Amino acid sequence: MAFFRNICLVEAPQAVISPFPRYISDCIGICYLAAAVEQDAESMVIPENYYNEGLYDSFRALLKRRKIDLVAISSMTGCFNNALRLAEIAKERDAFVVMGGFHPTALPEEVLRHRCVDVVALGEGEATFRDLVLHGPSKEVPGLAYRENGGITSTGPRPIIGDIDSIPYPLRSLRPARYGEQGTDYSIDTIYTSRGCPWSCSFCANDTMHKNWRGRSPENVVEEFARLHDPKIKKLIKIWDANFLTNIRRAEAICDMMIERGLTNFRIMTETRAKDLIRAERILGKLRKIGLSKVGLGIESPNTATLELMNKKNVLDDVSRAIGLVRENGIGTEGYFIIGHYTESVEDTLVYPEFAKNLGLRQVLFMSMTPYPGTKIFDEYKSENKITSFDWDLYNNFCPVVSTRSMDTPTLVEMMVYCNVAFCNYSSVLKRDSIGSMLIAMLKDLFQLCFLMRVNKTLTEQNIIDAIYRAFVRYARRNPEISYQCRSGVKPLKSPVVLSLQRSQKEAVCFIIEQQGVLRRLSLSLRKEDALRAGAVIRLDELVAASGSLSMDSLMRLLYRNELIRNNPGRMAGQLVSITGDPVFWRVLRRLYALYTRSFKKTSELAA
Repeated sequence: MAFFRNICLVEAPQAVISPFPRYISDCIGICYLAAAVEQDAESMVIPENYYNEGLYDSFRALLKRRKIDLVAISSMTGCFNNALRLAEIAKERDAFVVMGGFHPTALPEEVLRHRCVDVVALGEGEATFRDLVLHGPSKEVPGLAYRENGGITSTGPRPIIGDIDSIPYPLRSLRPARYGEQGTDYSIDTIYTSRGCPWSCSFCANDTMHKNWRGRSPENVVEEFARLHDPKIKKLIKIWDANFLTNIRRAEAICDMMIERGLTNFRIMTETRAKDLIRAERILGKLRKIGLSKVGLGIESPNTATLELMNKKNVLDDVSRAIGLVRENGIGTEGYFIIGHYTESVEDTLVYPEFAKNLGLRQVLFMSMTPYPGTKIFDEYKSENKITSFDWDLYNNFCPVVSTRSMDTPTLVEMMVYCNVAFCNYSSVLKRDSIGSMLIAMLKDLFQLCFLMRVNKTLTEQNIIDAIYRAFVRYARRNPEISYQCRSGVKPLKSPVVLSLQRSQKEAVCFIIEQQGVLRRLSLSLRKEDALRAGAVIRLDELVAASGSLSMDSLMRLLYRNELIRNNPGRMAGQLVSITGDPVFWRVLRRLYALYTRSFKKTSELAA
């Protein structure tokens, strides 16, 4: 008979939801734990609303409604404060609390200073968790840390699981409904085909948890894909390995088996290294056939000296070649860059967006260097006294929590905005045929920028206004000229179009769109007072206030449904009914319409 019989598992959420549907939690980590004890526990449950602010009320209600003697909480660093909040709720009902994951593994003593946590599980959790459930907290269970005699006792590290085919498939049936989809049928889901990584980048915490690379057998992986496959609904599957293409023969065998079994109704995303994409050239067509649509590349920096300091074994020529290869095979790429290495300056950072554009990338993520506990970078920044915040809520890759030798934290915030502003090609604006449609496209792009900045809870509305405006001013002073070739037959613009982004009555950045033949050009200039009157005026204060009126959870709900439509255009009608029946949709539409009409009103007032 198990020591703990009634178990609640919960994955602590990030403090602020990132506005990217692919990052929504699938609870796969705790589903692996549930599978490890499925035959031993009498009952197991995951609370509802685990992906939004409703979690805490539903968790408290669940503990009142059901008998729970063990609460297992998984936590990343950016989730740790919320993990503590969950642990405190569990203690209100006298449940035993075990906490695991990246952050507790890296900082067990800090975690155990909080009396609401009884035990920390170190490293890979399946075997340790099962022993804990069966035998209770004991010195005979390796991989635990707990308080004892006024100090912290560790039972020592547990060896990593060598044969990861022996790990049961995650118990997805335990997951509660998410946006109306049942736990086994989420249209966005995650598969891990391997654990660990053969590399040791200084900013990555993977080695803290998973150590050496170990791949599941192709047969084992394909069986999990078969369990998720639905011939009627195309799902977005994230192969969230540290590096999916570490073993090319294994990846090819997975492809061959999936193609043979007809398991191809997927849209797949994964991450890998440029050199491994080049090694995988001969199987890129097969990867595309099983549904691979996007590859994330950790490019990190255009500066070879910075790459060496990060221990990032990138060759920049390989990056260009890899991007070309996947494009030839109809696969998209998304480049990941990290700004804010302690050796870099503003001048170094200005190169990033131009470098990304010159690579031919169409999508990028500019992230802030984040010194996660347990990484080499954490020790380096700490020794240089360059960590400016230990508020774990900010540790999500998009909130600068460091300074460099020449840039303070506010400057890093501005440079993150600048990189996004300078990378954008503004094609969504340039391809429109009227000032009204151009304005709508510009508002949409600016809304996305505002939502990305809202991930940083330290920024006020005024901070966001100022950072966006300063970034556009910096970009305008570099005199960019952006071209767009119109399709044949498109009606040319009769006169230049001007869209102004206004911080105050006397300060604005003007986007000037002109056309010669089939070529449209966008240039930026700074306006003082009313030097330029034509066009539409977007007030930054109104834009930021409008973006702040929509909760991130509501935004994610809309983006999630949009992702389902994108993957299943044949089912658009039914999904559009769901979206248009959502009051959030109409709230967003009203705010956009109000901004749109006020932008034209400002123009009329200037012209009067």
